[in-house]
Amino acid sequence: MKVQGKIFAGLAVFILAIAISYGLWSKEPAGTTALFLAFGLCIFIAFYLGFTARRVDTGAGDNPEAEVSDDAGEQGFFSPHSWQPLALGIGGALAFLGVVFGWWLLYWSLPITLIGLWGWVFEYYRGENQNQ
Repeated sequence: MKVQGKIFAGLAVFILAIAISYGLWSKEPAGTTALFLAFGLCIFIAFYLGFTARRVDTGAGDNPEAEVSDDAGEQGFFSPHSWQPLALGIGGALAFLGVVFGWWLLYWSLPITLIGLWGWVFEYYRGENQNQ
């Protein structure tokens, strides 16, 4: 994870230089703001990866002499299937369409979004995936 943190830190420095030069050259606030926000996001990710790398064991990605097979084995738990992101996506799309076409669409999007969020949070408390 150290290598990934350094990559994101380097990307953050590059984006900061681009944001400053773009802001001075174009004097356009929207693009400059977007670039500064991208810099902030890269700093967040770099900090998280660097902080986490100090707390966990070094992986094969941090060892230049590592083989591909050194990283074999269980990588973590990943949900095999879930319909809840689809409900959240539909609810979010309807909510954003409500901004365009009218706020009345929020009456349809809010229940769909809440059902999807509720189902995703409590996905492993009921049904066939209980107690996983």
